[in-house]
Amino acid sequence: MPDPDAKPLTGLIRPDRRALTLEEYQAGGGYAGLRAALKLEPGQVQHQVEKSNLRGRGGAGFFTGKKWGFVPMGQPELGPKYVVCNADEMEPGTMKDRWLLEGNPLQVIEGATIAAYAIEAKAAYIFLRWGYKKAQAAMLRAIAEAYGGRLLGRNILGSSFDLDVHLHVSAGRYMCGEEEGMLNALEGQRAVPRSKPPYAATSGLWGKPTAVNNVETLSCVPHILAHGPQWFLDLSHTSEGGTKIYGASGRVARPGLWELPMGTTVGEILHEHAGGMASGYALRGLLPGGGSTAFLTEKHVNVRMDFASVSTAGSNLGTGTMIVLDDRTCPVSMLISLEQFFARESCGWCTPCREGLPWVLKSLLEIEAGRGCDEDLQVLEEHARLLGPGNTFCALAPGAMMPLGSALQYFRGDIERHLSEHRCPWR
Repeated sequence: MPDPDAKPLTGLIRPDRRALTLEEYQAGGGYAGLRAALKLEPGQVQHQVEKSNLRGRGGAGFFTGKKWGFVPMGQPELGPKYVVCNADEMEPGTMKDRWLLEGNPLQVIEGATIAAYAIEAKAAYIFLRWGYKKAQAAMLRAIAEAYGGRLLGRNILGSSFDLDVHLHVSAGRYMCGEEEGMLNALEGQRAVPRSKPPYAATSGLWGKPTAVNNVETLSCVPHILAHGPQWFLDLSHTSEGGTKIYGASGRVARPGLWELPMGTTVGEILHEHAGGMASGYALRGLLPGGGSTAFLTEKHVNVRMDFASVSTAGSNLGTGTMIVLDDRTCPVSMLISLEQFFARESCGWCTPCREGLPWVLKSLLEIEAGRGCDEDLQVLEEHARLLGPGNTFCALAPGAMMPLGSALQYFRGDIERHLSEHRCPWR
């Protein structure tokens, strides 16, 4: 069993991921964070989280306390407020939230409860990926237990704070996990992005102030309130507080997930925890945080896996779950898999994404089949630029361009071999 003090998010989770009961969760320190929060004013809870430097673990990395601070406070005339937990994990290569949802759902609920108290909300929604059946069952049991223990509902823990938590199972599209698309989906509408501003903090679910946070982010919150911001900061190797669930997939010796100090290096995750490359394979590159991040290469093994350091290296931390490219896999083939996913999952709301991603995919398929030409390379370069940030309604297409743009930088020679040899060199 891992040390809960060093691994607060996963230390209590059983190896078989059988969900903790309320009794087991409380015996391990569960709900100490909520008890501490209820002794503070909501604004003080926000301040504690802001001091911890907790950054959102869904990929964007915005500071959680600051995000809560954008929600208007003390204005009952604005109507109800909401907390929405984004549990619609669907990014290629990402499966970290599933660990928390299945193994310790009460931790997620406690985090959502504290978030609701901090912004004066009385309702919270957990928006769950449709395929996470085990997590769905665990979450339903946990919600029922929390109500039974008077940890949800009216007068929580004898206070004047009320909260209802609802589980909503997603329709099963990638866009349902995009913040604004998710709010539309919760309202029963088509999951498409919204024009911003206004932002969710002031006009979110049903036009009311809403805090949207990821599963891992909310799971950090009870520990910050229970132990204090400095304790959380001290867990990290950098100024970005806490631990982080990192992962590695691809041809590594031990694919998996590990809760480690924020700022653990790429090399330590890859070599010490994932056991290095599988026998007979060498590292060519990696996507550090899921399919919508830019490639890093072997020269980046000393980069710390935190938001600031990975950004400086030219990529994004994203979800922190890396996808490894080995020396026997065609980079063009890997790009095709990623772009197929993003082209299929585009909601079609804006033209650059709806039309551009299939064009990128078509060009890559031609190159891989040996029918590509120099103009295809030019098309890819133009799309990597034109579908970038600021040119589309949401981050789906810019995210899809991250692996493409960086592959054109690091694996250009491999693509050019396809063109000159009129075949895939890996076949």
